[in-house]
Amino acid sequence: MANAQSSGPGGRDPRTPRAARSPLQAILYWGMVLGVWALIFVVAFFAVFAVDLPDTSKLYDVKRQPSVSYLDRSGGLVAVRGSQYAPPVDLDKLPPYVPKAFIAIEDRWYYWHFGFNPWGIIRSQLYNLTHHGQGPLRGGSTITQQLARNLFLTPNQTYRRKAQELILAVWLEARFSKKQILELYLNRVYFGAGAYGIEAASQRYFNKPASQLTLGEAAILAGMMKGPSRYSPVAASDRASRRATMVLDEMVRIHAITPEQRAEAFVTPVRVNPVLANQRAQYFTDWVDDQVRQLVGEPTEDLVVETTLDLPLQASAEQAVQGGVAAAKAQGVQQGALVSLDGEGRVRAYVGGTNYLQTQFDRATMARRQAGSAFKPFVYLTAMEAGRTPETPVVDEPVTIGTWQPRNYTGKYLGPITLQVALKESINTVAARLANEVGTANVAATARRLGITSPIQLDPSMALGAVEVSPMEMAQAYAPFSNGGFFAKAYAIERIRTASGRVLYDHGVSQAERRPVIGQPALSYMIQMMRQVIQSGTGMRAKVGTYDLAGKTGTTSDYRDAWFIGYTGGFVTAVWTGRDDNTSMRKVTGGAAPAGIWHDYMTAALPRLKVQPIPGGDVAPPPPTSPDLIGDLLNGAPAGLVRPPEQGPPEPQPDRVPAETPPY
Repeated sequence: MANAQSSGPGGRDPRTPRAARSPLQAILYWGMVLGVWALIFVVAFFAVFAVDLPDTSKLYDVKRQPSVSYLDRSGGLVAVRGSQYAPPVDLDKLPPYVPKAFIAIEDRWYYWHFGFNPWGIIRSQLYNLTHHGQGPLRGGSTITQQLARNLFLTPNQTYRRKAQELILAVWLEARFSKKQILELYLNRVYFGAGAYGIEAASQRYFNKPASQLTLGEAAILAGMMKGPSRYSPVAASDRASRRATMVLDEMVRIHAITPEQRAEAFVTPVRVNPVLANQRAQYFTDWVDDQVRQLVGEPTEDLVVETTLDLPLQASAEQAVQGGVAAAKAQGVQQGALVSLDGEGRVRAYVGGTNYLQTQFDRATMARRQAGSAFKPFVYLTAMEAGRTPETPVVDEPVTIGTWQPRNYTGKYLGPITLQVALKESINTVAARLANEVGTANVAATARRLGITSPIQLDPSMALGAVEVSPMEMAQAYAPFSNGGFFAKAYAIERIRTASGRVLYDHGVSQAERRPVIGQPALSYMIQMMRQVIQSGTGMRAKVGTYDLAGKTGTTSDYRDAWFIGYTGGFVTAVWTGRDDNTSMRKVTGGAAPAGIWHDYMTAALPRLKVQPIPGGDVAPPPPTSPDLIGDLLNGAPAGLVRPPEQGPPEPQPDRVPAETPPY
């Protein structure tokens, strides 16, 4: 009897070959295997990356640094520092092409994915592998992923953050509709310049609500998502325009707009907010921003700062400085600064340089440059207070003070003249001798009394401006000449209040009583002499119509600095030009580029100011010097130093501080 053969389960002989799976069975089998492994991977993925996910319960809470809004004296917006949020906009109230612009350039498959785009991730990872160590990681982020990053995560571009971004994107897609996600995205994304959300960006860049954006403006804003600073219509208008063109091309490609709409967008003007476009008053805002924190500390809520600035005057000042420096570029002029104060010390215009985007160094207050002959009014005022008058006779001749021998710019001497002529023509020898007679310590005390705060050295050369000062100091120190002789400390902040209206600081509350610092007749004498500087002296280029103007030029050793400080009734403006590296310009004097800038600015400013004649300047002048005294001076003057009367008035001389080795 034959042995019975054993059988396997179900009675199948194990030695019998297994029947091959059909293709469908193979697909199902391996699909199940892959599904199990995928489930294991997903569980592990969440276990590793979801353990420290941020709290999502406060999705609609806005956490940001408080913003500080700066207003000019009329309430116009000067600048906003810190974060700026506007009320959220309803997606349905936006023109249809606005959200389509963002979808076209940022996430064209937005309506078809579930929070992430696998093909985008694969492409980005291939890039990361082939460009390892050559910059930040690319993530192929969708709009939903960008929203997750903006709401919950840090900007650090690491694989862990990208993984958490993906998890949160899926969570957002599961919880919110596509419309809600897109609306959240547009209301929270950062557009640069402190603007968060499309409403704030529209107001900031185009001075209009987002509901009124044109197609071209929408394309510019959408294009900024790649880099708000790099594609800013303010800082990089050409680059922003090229990027906006790419957005419009993509919109045509996905049929969001027609080619005809694209063509119309190109011919529709886009006007960027002019205040922001020119970075107007940014040096001023930097200067005031530091003061706000000194007065009220770090903001804990949104603040509004009411300043003394006058935006129309500021625009004229910036244009004058930029135009004047550009016109004198061939002469080596590189930079300029301008400060305008009214008679109370309010800063009405403030220019710290020609281009804030290129350099943020503020030459209006941070730079210290030699004043040159613009310092001489302090010498002459000290002399007037000691009993001299504009008609006091002096002799322009070689002089030695210790081992120092100051010389005039031309190397020539005018002989017997009056103090008025000496100041008008900026004669160095007379100023040096005068300071030596009245005492350099007394001159320094006069300068400090009027508003100079920088250290003042007492060497004889200080009479010719070997003193380093800022344009702000010079404007402040000249202000008493313009306002009737009162000290006028420069200030820029009138009030600081919270956005809800609570006043934190009010300049008027602590304002001290006006303090006289120049008396009569010295004030009248100085105004009389400084008027002549503009009427027929070194500052003739600054003359504007028939306005009552006075001032003084200044040029330093080797033409490193050139100044013009001038004033009218209750208004003073200081202008400086030079080079940041303190090298020489090509014979640029205070009566040239600075006086030209002052003239161009004041030509625009004076009609707006409705200024009055200079107060205190109408006191009767002293009687003219006796002809016999002039004759005595002529008869006793050294040979060769007297200008014969028939030669006419002396030739105007640019002023100058002598170098150690005078280049004459």
